[in-house]
Amino acid sequence: MELRFDGKVAIVTGGSRGIGEATAKAFLDGGAAGVVITARKLENLEAAVERLGGGDRVLPLVAPADDPEAAERAVATAVERYGGCHILVNNAGTNPAAGNLVDVDLGAVEKTWAVNQLGPLLWSRAAWHGAMADHGGVIVNVASVGGLRPGRLIGAYNVSKAAVIHLTHQLALELAPTVRVNAVAPSVVRTRLSRLLWEGVEEHTAAAHPLGRIGEPEDVAAAIAFLASDAASWITGVVLPVDGGATGASAPAGLG
Repeated sequence: MELRFDGKVAIVTGGSRGIGEATAKAFLDGGAAGVVITARKLENLEAAVERLGGGDRVLPLVAPADDPEAAERAVATAVERYGGCHILVNNAGTNPAAGNLVDVDLGAVEKTWAVNQLGPLLWSRAAWHGAMADHGGVIVNVASVGGLRPGRLIGAYNVSKAAVIHLTHQLALELAPTVRVNAVAPSVVRTRLSRLLWEGVEEHTAAAHPLGRIGEPEDVAAAIAFLASDAASWITGVVLPVDGGATGASAPAGLG
């Protein structure tokens, strides 16, 4: 299936590397008129623009994910530069709080929840009021399998992603039929954010997935592109695991 985005304009938060960069490339390869990629550091964005090779169709924009004014500015810039905002991918995330929830630094927890949990709402509101309420659109949130079930080490992150999953369901209800809202829930993917879970233990981590490997950013980007495309025009409120079978093809603990 060839997914086309001709004439469409997308915003991808956290678009300077990993899943965000791969998603931006998928939109560009599908003929998108413009893709705005956001991140906190300009040098990372500029490097991504170079790798993407999209020319004038890619616009880097420094915009922290938990800043409502930055979200509004990004949407306004997309509309002014490319003529609309048809797709929003809430991909930006952070995980500075490793450890049990009863012990981790609360400042780190607050930052994790501000970026991962509040951020998608801020950007969805900006997209709705700045473009989509009048012209329609699609929102895809990047959640996690950690939001579907508890796990060790990254409890604050998992709680934030569980919130993203419920936010996806809630916004899908509230914004229908004008805007479709879906999410992907990746397992361990070869990104800088998830290094703690795979670097130095990749063989062990891969073995926990029925398909025998950890994910690549392109695996998740392909699912995002599908949900953002017209091929998914009758799909909303769905959370799609992209996890090598970790949630759907694994035996319960002690029975595998």
